[in-house]
Amino acid sequence: MQILIVLTSHDTLGDTGKKTGFWLEELAAPYYVFKDAGAQLVLASPKGGQPPLDPKSDLPDFQTDMTRRFQADEAALEALARTVPLADVNAADFDAVFYPGGHGPLWDLAESPVSAALIEAFDRAGKPQALVCHAPGVLRHVKAADGRPLVAGRKVTGFTNGEEDAVELTNIVPFLVEDMLKASGGLYEKGPDWAPHVVEDGSLITGQNPASSEAAAHALVKRLAGA
Repeated sequence: MQILIVLTSHDTLGDTGKKTGFWLEELAAPYYVFKDAGAQLVLASPKGGQPPLDPKSDLPDFQTDMTRRFQADEAALEALARTVPLADVNAADFDAVFYPGGHGPLWDLAESPVSAALIEAFDRAGKPQALVCHAPGVLRHVKAADGRPLVAGRKVTGFTNGEEDAVELTNIVPFLVEDMLKASGGLYEKGPDWAPHVVEDGSLITGQNPASSEAAAHALVKRLAGA
């Protein structure tokens, strides 16, 4: 079982002067769900090398058993420091792809033709694609085989407008994930803000927020196991 994890390389929160990146829990929880299921993992990012960590996700309030395990895992930290450039990745080498969120992906991965083509390759091959929190925003320009948006007519979720408002970034982000998914024809669903909520539709798995990352990873593993 070979799983690709795609992280952002973007570290600037608009023109606020503040830093962003990937959200630690959204990498750490899936990382160990996959590892503990026996998967081989490759981490990639647009620029390769060390992807930026959203500093807020490293604060004490947002730590979990999984984030503490990750931060103490030398092999995991080494893999994170040496992510493969996304352009060097071949979808044919993997059984599934997972995109953690954080605000960073809204700037780089959402506008990346390389990322869009990669997800399209997984879709055409019927291989699972899982994206959590802000990462469903990466589907913005991804097309289905018929040329329509990949999410059109499919059940999806992602970071809610209410959650974005709560973190006071509604006017900073380049677009709102919930609004974009709806505008692209997605059958958008959501649970209570900050509660775990995962939606599956065919090979597409989406999670609403950081708390959904572990459940989304389990859903991906089950899909690969044919459950």
